[in-house]
Amino acid sequence: MSQRPPQHRRPPGKGRPPHARAEAPYALYGLHTVAAALANPRRVKHRLLATRNALARLGERADVGPLPLEAEIVEPRVLDRMVGTDAVHQGVVLLADPLDDVSLDDLAGARLIVALDQVTDPHNVGAILRSAVALGAGGLLTTTRHAPTEGGVLAKAASGAVDLLPIAAETNLSRALAALREHGFTTIGLDSEAGHDLDDVPIGDRVVLVLGAEGKGVRPGVRGGLDAMARLTVPGAIASLNVSNAAAIALYAIGRRLRIGASG
Repeated sequence: MSQRPPQHRRPPGKGRPPHARAEAPYALYGLHTVAAALANPRRVKHRLLATRNALARLGERADVGPLPLEAEIVEPRVLDRMVGTDAVHQGVVLLADPLDDVSLDDLAGARLIVALDQVTDPHNVGAILRSAVALGAGGLLTTTRHAPTEGGVLAKAASGAVDLLPIAAETNLSRALAALREHGFTTIGLDSEAGHDLDDVPIGDRVVLVLGAEGKGVRPGVRGGLDAMARLTVPGAIASLNVSNAAAIALYAIGRRLRIGASG
């Protein structure tokens, strides 16, 4: 049975074009991933398949609440055939539609946003989403092209963050960042060879952290419109970090300066 709750949809012509969207429905798998999707009213859900043990574990999670659709009890080998034997499904698979992108205006109320400039690896993007949620970011901005579509691999790497963090996809990243600057955001790109340390760059009250693809970094056309480029100063012999690791460290550093999550 499909569940189709009211959804916030973008006006015609906005968001990812049809060729860039994941097929619908697709398989989400893993306990954290499925639990977050089940709890998300924006997610259109079709079928829930689970082993008895996994279903019991889902039922113990307070964030899920009453299951929005009846589960089909299956053996693990059925799930293996659906998502592949290499996928760590933990005994549960949810067939659901990909989420609609939110608009750029929907991110404008955040204090910390992550922007990805053509970061295409779904494992990296998933890990960045996970760190962004854990460290208090309020949204993610990406490009409509040269970005991974929402799918099982990305969702599993994000460990539920796909359903927890608003994601906006824009055709022109430079223009989108300029619009966020008009909303009062300081835009900071990360580059291991930048002249200024991230801790020394003025950030104001609201920040967009811009991360580029492995190897290429933030494109020249994007970095030219940013307020600053900054590096992470690390004590070890390797100064260049994987983009998802760099994102986690930078989000933590900026979040502390913004006092995101601080009491009082």
